[in-house]
Amino acid sequence: MKSSFTLSFLLVCFGITLSAQDRDYYPPSVVPDRIILNLTENPTESMAVTWRNAVFVKRGFVQVAEADPSPDLLDSVRVFPATKTTYTTDLNAANFYSAVMDSLRPDTKYAYRVGDSTHWSEWAHFDTADTTAAPMSFIYFGDAQNSVKSLWSRTIRGAYSQLPKADFLLHAGDLINSRNRDQEWGEWFYAGGWIYGTMPSVATPGNHEYYNNSEGMYTLTEHWKPSFTLPENGPEGYEETVYYIDYQDVRIISLNSPMFDESPEHTAAQAEWLKRVLEENDQKWTVVTMHHPIYSTAAGRNNEILKKELQPIFEDYKVDLVLQGHDHTYGRGTNLPIGKTEKNSLDGPIYVVSVSGPKMYTLGLDDWMQRGASNTQLYQLIKVDGDLLRFEAYTVDDQLYDAFELRKKKNGNNLFFDLAPAGMAERIELPPRYQQRLTEEEIQAYQNRFKAYKQRNEKRQGKKKK
Repeated sequence: MKSSFTLSFLLVCFGITLSAQDRDYYPPSVVPDRIILNLTENPTESMAVTWRNAVFVKRGFVQVAEADPSPDLLDSVRVFPATKTTYTTDLNAANFYSAVMDSLRPDTKYAYRVGDSTHWSEWAHFDTADTTAAPMSFIYFGDAQNSVKSLWSRTIRGAYSQLPKADFLLHAGDLINSRNRDQEWGEWFYAGGWIYGTMPSVATPGNHEYYNNSEGMYTLTEHWKPSFTLPENGPEGYEETVYYIDYQDVRIISLNSPMFDESPEHTAAQAEWLKRVLEENDQKWTVVTMHHPIYSTAAGRNNEILKKELQPIFEDYKVDLVLQGHDHTYGRGTNLPIGKTEKNSLDGPIYVVSVSGPKMYTLGLDDWMQRGASNTQLYQLIKVDGDLLRFEAYTVDDQLYDAFELRKKKNGNNLFFDLAPAGMAERIELPPRYQQRLTEEEIQAYQNRFKAYKQRNEKRQGKKKK
């Protein structure tokens, strides 16, 4: 009986009616839920897992064994005790458990489950990374943020069905809209469901993961650290938000972009750490993820501090790809002309901004963009194989919308090949509902940007054909 006494149940018993906003639709229980894998800084030999239980579940364990076609997994199981964090949300109290399964074998499939020794989750599988530069792939999402259960769920599930053997998921911030609302975190975990427990996640925080606390301090949501177990190899004070992971010849770097505007000290701490991490980088490919874009895709937005502080570092250290969110539109391009020294030669990173949820803005169509989209939910598949990196953006109805390849040269520079499908027209016309909410001046401004963008791209494509 004890396990069913949620806050909402007790209130109903006393005749108190809760509003829809106050009802706990995702209450914690004795059964582990919100199970999510996270990559560690050593993914060849370890994997992190986090989950949630009701507050009266006082301990947590992970059982792990090498996967086997036999169901006799307990014959060779190892047990890892989990660290408990008790957190009271706006709707409930729960215990969150975290553990790192270490001393694993590289390039090996494992089975694991989590629980309190009496009540267990189902067994699920994960794979450790290879020690060699074997082919790898991952899925990248821009902002989920709004209507996560109803509309973002189709994005992550479509992406998984398109690339079910991806090595991990990458979330570029604004996973939810209201920082500390447990209802929204419940929707985010509901949408991904068991996918999170089999395909590890890499996550960077967005501005909607931050808020001003009672003392006026800009603060990371209390949900972040109990919900995830991310690397802590970043600068002091930025644990689990600024970090890097080396995965089969790819260095993945997470930056905490919401903190760049807070003070020069926050900016300097991340910039100096980034330089050091890039100087020591021995991986062939470098991918940076952060929430706010260096170059915005939405109209009227600009991130001058990021551009000033980070763009030179990205170019000096030959970062290959920068994956961002925040602007609720799609854009892909580079800030430097392609082919200055030789055909298809790329002198700077490819910048991508994308959106996976339903909240949409108006496109800025600035000079740096080579392909864009508005009012379109997307997911992206990135595949790396030796000297080749392939990027594909799909709409949520699984249509290839954009694609390009980077081919690594011996000097570390890239050759760029634009492979956007010729039969897929750019979704950059103003949708009718946009025209209804914009003023005549705003519509005219958009049409001017639209015309200039089309002329630039036609000129660029004409040169490319020659």
